[in-house]
Amino acid sequence: MTSATYRGETPPDIAFGTYDGAVGRLVLAASGKGVVACSFEDENTVYERVMRHVGTFIGPDPGRLDPVRRELDAYFSGRLRAFTTPVDLALATPFARTVLQKTMAVPYGTTTTLGEIGERIGRPRALRAVGNALMANPVCVVVPCHRVVPGDGELGDYAGGVAAKRHLLTVESRS
Repeated sequence: MTSATYRGETPPDIAFGTYDGAVGRLVLAASGKGVVACSFEDENTVYERVMRHVGTFIGPDPGRLDPVRRELDAYFSGRLRAFTTPVDLALATPFARTVLQKTMAVPYGTTTTLGEIGERIGRPRALRAVGNALMANPVCVVVPCHRVVPGDGELGDYAGGVAAKRHLLTVESRS
């Protein structure tokens, strides 16, 4: 994709790096608009997706990723309840953006169900689609998809695995 074809604008520069934390390695990417990826996927997969869908890639830039890294540190230590780093949902589909925006409103330390998110977006029977949108969340942890559970008393699936989801919910229950 050339700069001339990127939504009619010059593509944003992207900072790329990783964060090693309590739930394993997260791959980070930030555009000029905010964090575009905080992903459990491998670095090459995230890199390719960002290159395909967001724009020019500039590589490592600790200064641009340090704010989200500091917030992740504070979150995992129980000192942060709400991320303030801007989020860029450019890697999400329009439907997933709607789901993720509703998910961002789920308060720290609480959970909601797939059905409740479906209700909030006006699609109460779209449980599978809501679940798929959450599994494809490109900005895990920061956009708290881990706070959404199936509604049957189980934790449900999570991009980082059930153990990571359990850990995130435990961090939030201790604060």
